[in-house]
Amino acid sequence: MERSAGSSRRRRRSRPVLGGTMAVVAAAALTVTGLVSTAQAADVNNARNAGFESGLANWTCAGNSGAIVSSPVHGGTSALKATPAGQDNAKCSQAVKVKPNSTYTLSSWVQGGYAYLGVSGTGTTDVSTWSPGSTTWTKLSTSFKTGANTTSVTVYTHGWYGQAAYLADDFEVTGPDGGGGEEPGPVIPGAPAGLTAGATTTSSVSLSWNAVSGATGYTVYRDGVQATTSTGTSATVTGLTADTAYQFSVSATNAAGESVKSAAISARTAKNGTGPVTSVPKHAVTGYWQNFNNGATVQKLSDVPADYDIIAVSFADATATQGAVTFNLDTAGLNGYTDAQFRSDIKAKQAAGKNVIISIGGELGTVRVDNDASATAFANSVYALMQDYGFNGVDIDLENGLNATYMTKALRQLSAKAGPGLVLTMAPQTIDMQSTSGEYFKTALNVKDILTVVNMQYYNSGSMLGCDGKVYSQGSVDFLTALACIQLEGGLDPSQVGIGVPASTRGAGSGYVSPSIVNAALDCLAKGTSCGSFKPSKTYPSLRGAMTWSTNWDATAGFAWSKAVGPHVRSLP
Repeated sequence: MERSAGSSRRRRRSRPVLGGTMAVVAAAALTVTGLVSTAQAADVNNARNAGFESGLANWTCAGNSGAIVSSPVHGGTSALKATPAGQDNAKCSQAVKVKPNSTYTLSSWVQGGYAYLGVSGTGTTDVSTWSPGSTTWTKLSTSFKTGANTTSVTVYTHGWYGQAAYLADDFEVTGPDGGGGEEPGPVIPGAPAGLTAGATTTSSVSLSWNAVSGATGYTVYRDGVQATTSTGTSATVTGLTADTAYQFSVSATNAAGESVKSAAISARTAKNGTGPVTSVPKHAVTGYWQNFNNGATVQKLSDVPADYDIIAVSFADATATQGAVTFNLDTAGLNGYTDAQFRSDIKAKQAAGKNVIISIGGELGTVRVDNDASATAFANSVYALMQDYGFNGVDIDLENGLNATYMTKALRQLSAKAGPGLVLTMAPQTIDMQSTSGEYFKTALNVKDILTVVNMQYYNSGSMLGCDGKVYSQGSVDFLTALACIQLEGGLDPSQVGIGVPASTRGAGSGYVSPSIVNAALDCLAKGTSCGSFKPSKTYPSLRGAMTWSTNWDATAGFAWSKAVGPHVRSLP
């Protein structure tokens, strides 16, 4: 929300010896005629200090933009973190010895902001590839061929101007030995510790564990049989039977092999018929109320129209304790709105059947929950605000990264404190919900049994993929329906999916759609009518509804959004 407008080795098989004398004679004959062939050399990783275990040795980073970090890492104990600044895209490079007329595979694991991987000086066609940013480790890979006189190339990685820092780890330039040989390979990792069960449904159990140094992947076992694999420290085992206990363990893997299994834990799936208990209507409208003045109409909570069923107070503030939040009413910026009035207005809205929740994050939010201590601090502090102000729940609007493992733990702890009446909403950006492997999507699925609604922000986005694999541009009914389809078919219940849009053209940098487009999208998804070129394969009558940023921008535009969308949401089947 905006406050402002291992390498592969190949060997030839040798023929069996037919006899001592004949072998000598044959060898001699072949030598004379020049037909002796040598075994094909094995491919090696020609990159040096490929995992940054020796700091920045063998690497050069422009403008001192690169640094070594111990967390997060993909493998081993170190990774590269490089930060673009100004006109510097934080390029880090290494000269690598290669053989002429040879084919090589270049790869690296990246995380964070925009990350590019490429090679120059090949003597043929220089190549590169890139990632638009990810909260989890993503593998980039490409291949190149060297020219007839090429004995050295430059491999590089860099970010993009003005974007967030990126991380890179475990480079490979795999192909014929260029003369430097291959550095010693990895050793089999140790067994993972800290295996715990998180969210459970009638057919799935979510698991998480501690990272293992040197591991590049993990294998999850259910009752001693492999159930799934993961490149991170969490996984969800599906296809289970309701109300049944299972034994789970996990092992760590890398190119050297697989560790012994961890100590087993037991987890039981949920009973049939269980689900989140909430006072939110079947079809609901969510609006964000601004606790600051950014040019939109300043409001008291009492000024928010009755068309809004969930009012998200924006935003909580981070404290000096990682993960913990507090709330500070901006009395001066809100024309003297007092704390006493604010508390009274919360009670009045609740008496009218509305839910008032506290939103965490926003465009400038810096709340980090990435370890056990911060997860506990988050849960305790949010619950304290709920107790103090009477908030019905919490909204997760973290736009600067989210760790699914620890946010799941935090929300589980909060739910245990707050009970079944907790209202839990999320407002991810479009990029966060393109795949179920994304951290936001994983979190939503992890807490599905206590989740109220995900109101994705269908704005400030640009073009994105729909569930049919086609690209759709923001600002259209197809953009809303085709992207919502990803969530609807990706595991969320229709009652947990809402459409989030700006209330006016001033409410976001881009992506505004008129209320009529929002209503058409709702009808398309819920009833199969008013669709654009994209029409879902089925309807979702229990679709939760819509969200807007913000009630203040809605007021600035004469409440045109809520007057049109509110009644339409309530009319859904």
